[in-house]
Amino acid sequence: MTTKHPILRIGTRGSPLALAQTHETRDRLAAAWPELSGPDAIEIEVIKTTGDLIQDRPLAEIGGKGLFTKELDEAMLSGRIHLAVHSMKDVPTVLPDGIDLPCILPREDVRDAFISLKAKCLADLPLGAVIGSASLRRGAQILNRRPDLKVVNFRGNVQTRLRKLEEGVVDATLLAMAGLRRLGLSRHVTAAIEAEDMLPAVAQGAIGITCRADDAVSQRYLTALNCPVSQIRVTAERAFLACLDGSCRTPIAALAELDGETLTLRGLIISPDGKVIHAASRVGAKADAVAMGTDAAEELAGLAGSGFFDAIKH
Repeated sequence: MTTKHPILRIGTRGSPLALAQTHETRDRLAAAWPELSGPDAIEIEVIKTTGDLIQDRPLAEIGGKGLFTKELDEAMLSGRIHLAVHSMKDVPTVLPDGIDLPCILPREDVRDAFISLKAKCLADLPLGAVIGSASLRRGAQILNRRPDLKVVNFRGNVQTRLRKLEEGVVDATLLAMAGLRRLGLSRHVTAAIEAEDMLPAVAQGAIGITCRADDAVSQRYLTALNCPVSQIRVTAERAFLACLDGSCRTPIAALAELDGETLTLRGLIISPDGKVIHAASRVGAKADAVAMGTDAAEELAGLAGSGFFDAIKH
């Protein structure tokens, strides 16, 4: 008796959110392609990444974004998996040789969520309140608005952070609305923070699926799932980030929005203490997504000067 091999093997991190995103990907593939709809057609393989294994230190201290993708990339290049599902905000702007990103799924809510058992919004927190966040971007924007607050490092998956909040470890925390919605945990949101008040991370709310550049079968499957609007928005934001050489060590935020053929991009860089902030915006044609992102980033790099990022990195 021969063992039937799956048509596709999808690699993913093991967190509840990563699995929810992978299940969404599997379901979309099965709906788009009849041969992938059978119970054994798609196999999901959980792969632990360095970012998952090290939970006691800020990402900036242990190497930044690639920590959540390196092991998945290696498994793909070795042929162990065909596809990998990622939160796009975790994906480095330069992909490893041999790996392609042909698919961005329809983007979810891009906003940050304020969660607290003690206040209705950020402005309502008492003087000196403690906010838990693993994001330098969120921490810096919080301190820009409320320099009296104390921001502490807050790693762990969504469920872990909600539990710490209930235990009183911190007075409030911020999480991505997209992740909470995908996990069915929107009931925990105290208030959604509009992008005008807190600009999101680059590609926040977007799921990206990678495959080997020479894997024509996987490329064909994924092309059918790609959302062109989400792809254009994410492309502009990632071009902005790439030009600034952004990592988890640099508080950078950007949001691109598409209205017909018109693309609007807003971006900012901010010092970790929230005291210095530089912002830029661009409006142009969607075909110019990369140029707009690059141009806005160059403007901000010029405003900040060379020492701005050096001070953050060292």
